[in-house]
Amino acid sequence: MRRIRAVLLDIDGVLTVSWRPVPGAVEAVARLRAAGFAVALVTNTTSQTRAWIAATLAEAGFGVGPGDIFTAPAITAAYLARNHPGARCALLNSGDISADLPGVHLTDDPAPDVVILGGAGPEFSYPALNRVFGYLLGGARLVAMGRNLYWRTESGLQLDTGAFLAGLEQAAGVRAEVTGKPAPAFFATALAALGVSAPEAVMVGDDIEADVLAAQRHGPAGDAPQRARRARPGHRLRRRPSRPPRPRGRE
Repeated sequence: MRRIRAVLLDIDGVLTVSWRPVPGAVEAVARLRAAGFAVALVTNTTSQTRAWIAATLAEAGFGVGPGDIFTAPAITAAYLARNHPGARCALLNSGDISADLPGVHLTDDPAPDVVILGGAGPEFSYPALNRVFGYLLGGARLVAMGRNLYWRTESGLQLDTGAFLAGLEQAAGVRAEVTGKPAPAFFATALAALGVSAPEAVMVGDDIEADVLAAQRHGPAGDAPQRARRARPGHRLRRRPSRPPRPRGRE
C-alpha cells in the first residue's frame, strides 16, 4: 500500500461551525502541513463564493487561499462546460455564487435547458420549487450541487437540498446529475490538483454518506472493494450525533 501523501478536509462541521473555527482545527491544519501532507479543503457549501470562504478562513487563522479550496459551484461550472455547453440555466440557490460559475449562462427564461440546485435556504419556497417542477416537466435537465439532507449550524441541524431534491426527482420522474460530494468527479478534481492518486489520500468529514463512504468508493477502476476501503480510508469525526434520531418504533 502506498503511503498517505494528502488529506482532504471537509469544512462545515469539521473545521468550522457557522464559519467559526472548531477548537484545535487551525492547529491541526498547520500540523498536517508541517508534517509534509498536501491539504485540500473540500465543501458542498454554496452560500458563499470560494474567495469569501478563503478570506474568512484566513482571517480565522487557517493558512489557506482560494487555490486550496474546492467547492461544489466551481466543480459545477466545469461540469456544465463539459456536458451542457451553452445551456440556458436556471439557478435556485441560497446566496450569490455567480462569481464561481464562470461561463455558465444563467437565465430567467421560462423554458431553461438546465435547472441547477444549489444550497437550500429561504429561497426554496413553494412557488420556487413548483416553478422548478414545471421546468423539469418541460424537459429541463436537473443538476444538483449536492444531495446532503441537512447541514450543521450553531442552531443545530438544518434541512439542505437533498430533502427537496428527492421530492422533485420523484414528482418529475427524473434523476439529478450530482456534481458536488459524493460525485466521483469532485474528489478526482481535488486529487488531481494535489498531484496524488486516490490510494495516497484520506478524507476527513462528518457526513457518513457525502464524505466518508463517498471517499471510500472513489478510486481507480479495477480496485476490489476490500482493497479500496483499506487504501482510501475515510475518517468521520464524532463530536456529537450527525444525524437526527429516528422516531421511536421505526427501524
